[in-house]
Amino acid sequence: MNNKSFAEMIKRLEEIAIILEKGDCSLEDAIRLYDEGKTLSTACTEILEKAKQKIEVVE
Repeated sequence: MNNKSFAEMIKRLEEIAIILEKGDCSLEDAIRLYDEGKTLSTACTEILEKAKQKIEVVE
């Protein structure tokens, strides 16, 4: 996800979750936010997997 740090991506995911939980956005906005969240989640998962692999190599 561009040049965002892991912490920035997690923060944005939290923001998206709050907005979607409130349910006061249009369907189009909800879909856009969901898609953004899914992309962020995938990027975070990839970062965590890479970190896990590095830790396993060190052990």
